[in-house]
Amino acid sequence: MDTSEAKKRLRAELLQARQQMPDRQAKIDALQRVMRIWLVGRTDTVIGAYWPIKGEFDPLPALHRWKEDGELQGNAQRLRIGLPVVNKEHKTLTFHAWYPGCPMEEDAYGIPKPKDTELVVPTLLFVPCVGYGAGGYRLGYGGGFYDRTLATLQPKPFTVGLGFTNGYVDDLEPEPHDQPLEAILNDNGVVWPV
Repeated sequence: MDTSEAKKRLRAELLQARQQMPDRQAKIDALQRVMRIWLVGRTDTVIGAYWPIKGEFDPLPALHRWKEDGELQGNAQRLRIGLPVVNKEHKTLTFHAWYPGCPMEEDAYGIPKPKDTELVVPTLLFVPCVGYGAGGYRLGYGGGFYDRTLATLQPKPFTVGLGFTNGYVDDLEPEPHDQPLEAILNDNGVVWPV
């Protein structure tokens, strides 16, 4: 699969399959557990994530629980969750603080983003995967926002892809601009690194 047309078809197939998962809630519950367990013992204080669209897994409940657990341990002031804000001109992302109930507004693409909250720099970044394959490579929506952001973000965060089991692509070929992820989690557990 090395043509953009093949990736476009694959992306459409994966999105349709994700929307039509018959056991969707069970997979969501399983990935929530996997994510919460994976976070145990992490020392990160700022975690970036995403607002779920198009049937993506929602990481925010697990992250809110991570923050609550930190509050119980006396770390409330230091822990932050960030959501992306799109820079339409440069097609990159910055991250702004999010918390349940924080004011939101739509970005240039109609995706909710935090409104007027502080800029944060994540040391750990959860990235949505339409598809994913060996080597930590992901298939996104084709806009390249995460790849461009990860190529320039300093310090570079530890990146973790989140997706469902049916998003695994056996023959996903990375392109030169693709940034590999350090880990990928799905509803069965950690799938990268193996």
